[in-house]
Amino acid sequence: MGGLITFVILIVYAGGAWKFWSGFKNTNFTPSLGNRLMLSLLWPALYIANKSYRQNFRKALKG
Repeated sequence: MGGLITFVILIVYAGGAWKFWSGFKNTNFTPSLGNRLMLSLLWPALYIANKSYRQNFRKALKG
């Protein structure tokens, strides 16, 4: 059962990172590879901790 939960968490993490990466052009962030990579990989922590990031994340998902 623990393996299934881990698998689901990894799928959600990867899906969120991919959606943000794909919709990055719709955000207010500086368009550089470093920013795009960092913000895509750290999305769960930034989403929880930063209101501005949450707004930009939603913009990216709407794509």
